[in-house]
Amino acid sequence: MTQEINAQAGPVIELGPGTGSLTYSILNRGVPEKNLTLVEISAGFVKLLKKRFPRARVLRMDATRIGAQRLFENATVGSVVSGLGLRGMPPNQVAAILGGAFKYLRSDGTFYQITYGPRCPVPEWVLEQLGLHAALIGWTIWNLPPASVYRISRLPSHS
Repeated sequence: MTQEINAQAGPVIELGPGTGSLTYSILNRGVPEKNLTLVEISAGFVKLLKKRFPRARVLRMDATRIGAQRLFENATVGSVVSGLGLRGMPPNQVAAILGGAFKYLRSDGTFYQITYGPRCPVPEWVLEQLGLHAALIGWTIWNLPPASVYRISRLPSHS
């Protein structure tokens, strides 16, 4: 999930970090804790994340609202990592999450999404509407159910 992330990724937003298992992986890739913004809706997980990652910015909020907030002044984020269950959400919520995330991503920034289904959890029409492209970059059969990771980025004409 985090294989393409490194210290040069700049600030990283993680959506739905839960207990922080992917957060640890991001830190192990060289991203400084102070460069992490963790967006979590569960009060219990927020408390745990603040304890585990005291130098990270932990926000209790619904990820569908990130575009309506002022998380960053400019598009300075290099990566967004999402563990959210997009497959079970209505398409308008998926569009709000991706649209909001790409508001903060640099032109070369990338959104990484884990999923447990046989295809990308973002409907094709949502990708088209937002000028985005999804590519499968990894999967594992060792996970139950098997997991896939998609890299979602801007189409060249939308950079």
